[in-house]
Amino acid sequence: MNSFPASHRDLLDGAVATLATIGPDGRPQLTEVWFLWENDSIGISLNTSRQKTKNLIARPGCCLFILDLSVTQRYLEIRGDAEVTPDDDYTFADKVGQKYGVDLRVHDHPGESRVVVRIVSHRVNAVDMRR
Repeated sequence: MNSFPASHRDLLDGAVATLATIGPDGRPQLTEVWFLWENDSIGISLNTSRQKTKNLIARPGCCLFILDLSVTQRYLEIRGDAEVTPDDDYTFADKVGQKYGVDLRVHDHPGESRVVVRIVSHRVNAVDMRR
């Protein structure tokens, strides 16, 4: 796992990130996601019925891109593999919900469940093009 440079750690508290997964046709799928930085890792709460979740289970290679919304020439790119684990009791989903002030249960239909996606980074690119 690559560490996150101190110069860009503030972005780990950001509002949204772009998650890139690989679809069944081999092409990228990009989705804006809520995320939570805790215990030196990035976690995402996903509904199991979503295509991005299916993509990560079948092909764990992914990329998370966090853009500094105040200075668009600065970003953090995390390339790695997704570790997907069940979140049947919504423990992690509730933590994400606290960050964003929402109850993620309202986004799920009866019979659907949630997973925690943790990105195990293989490469971290911290870019600041202002320099």
